[in-house]
Amino acid sequence: MTTTAVEQFFDRYADALLARDAKAVAALYAVPSLILFPGQSVPVSSPAQTEEFFASAWGQYEGVDTVDRTVSIMGSGPETVWADVTWSYGGSPREHFCYQLVEGAGGPQIAVLTLLD
Repeated sequence: MTTTAVEQFFDRYADALLARDAKAVAALYAVPSLILFPGQSVPVSSPAQTEEFFASAWGQYEGVDTVDRTVSIMGSGPETVWADVTWSYGGSPREHFCYQLVEGAGGPQIAVLTLLD
């Protein structure tokens, strides 16, 4: 997976998030996938599960209509990349994640999402 493919993936991801398009966001997650937060591990077993999660979370991003991101490739392997991504909106960094991307039928998809400090 090239750096360009990773950048294009996060362009599509940001566009889907800003459009509040839960179906488009869900298509960018592999099934199965894993979401890891402190004290919580969420196995994702269907696109509907991802759609429901994001549809319920849009309220916390009220008023956010632009986002910037900084992507750093942490490592790669056959058909996978680990990307450190900081999302900024409202003039400052707001969210920091590690994404493990894998090659899916339609391009990269998120296999593991981990919250970083």
